[in-house]
Amino acid sequence: MANSQRYTREIPHRYRLEAQKFSDGYVSLATRYISPVSNTQKSEKITLKGTGKIVTYTVIHIAADAFSKQTPFPVAIIETDEGARLTAQIVDCNIADVKIGGKVEFVFRKMGEEGESGIINYCYKAILV
Repeated sequence: MANSQRYTREIPHRYRLEAQKFSDGYVSLATRYISPVSNTQKSEKITLKGTGKIVTYTVIHIAADAFSKQTPFPVAIIETDEGARLTAQIVDCNIADVKIGGKVEFVFRKMGEEGESGIINYCYKAILV
C-alpha cells in the first residue's frame, strides 16, 4: 500500500518536526542528500523548537472542496528559528493580525482521513504569538 508507506516515511518531519542540519549550517525540513549551499553531504538530524517568523503570506479565498468551509484563511512561508523554511496555514487568528515578520508557534492538528486505509493525517499549522 503506497499511502501507508508514504505515511510511515513522513512521520519524522511531519509529526516530530525533525529537520536536517548540514555542516555548512543549512537547515532543511525535507530530506536532502547534498546541501544546496556548499554541496556537502555531512549532516545531522535535529528537532526544531517549533517557533519561527512569517517570511511572506497569502490569503486563500477559493480553496479545494476539502478546505472550502475554512475560507478565507492565511497560508505563510515560515522560517523556523533554526533556519528551515516551510509552508503552513495560520490558524486561530484574525487575518488582519497576520504580518510579515510576525512570530509564530507550530501546533499539531488533524488534517483529514484517507479513504479505505483509515489513516488519520495530522499536520502542523501555525498560531501567532
